[in-house]
Amino acid sequence: MTILTTIDPVSAEPKAKALLDGVQKKLGVTPNMMKVMATNPSVLSAYLGFAGALAGGLLGNRLHEEIALAVAQANGCDYCLAAHSLLGSGAGLSEADIATARAGTSSDPRTAGAIALARRLGQTRGGGTATDVAQARAASLNDAEILEIIAAVALNVFTNYLNLTADTDIDFPPAAKLAQAA
Repeated sequence: MTILTTIDPVSAEPKAKALLDGVQKKLGVTPNMMKVMATNPSVLSAYLGFAGALAGGLLGNRLHEEIALAVAQANGCDYCLAAHSLLGSGAGLSEADIATARAGTSSDPRTAGAIALARRLGQTRGGGTATDVAQARAASLNDAEILEIIAAVALNVFTNYLNLTADTDIDFPPAAKLAQAA
């Protein structure tokens, strides 16, 4: 059960209501995470702006979903794993692609390089090194794309932490369990 306040879009104060109505119009649903964020409309507005800006970025929706899955798996965020498994499917990821991203890799060298950098940033709390950047460049990622990976990690860490702290009720189909390595 969500332990932080959730805002009912019907009775929300005007700024929160406008933001939640926009989410409903765009997605056809108002996810519980957004209802938690709406407790502070500035937080929801900032999230929507950041996510919207990245959606128009260089990496494409598919790679953003793979990064989100890798970060959510590393942080143990079941809410985000459920959401990004569904969104990833919508972006063209197969069940195998989703599992591979969650495991921190990909059969595509460029995608594997992006996910490796994302995971490294998460592991080091943003302490990427010249070697990490060189490895990303070797995977055919340019500096503009590397900056977008950093931004995507930051956005996903925020949502992971929010949902872990709030214990947000999962309103997406649960993510598949990954097979444990022997």
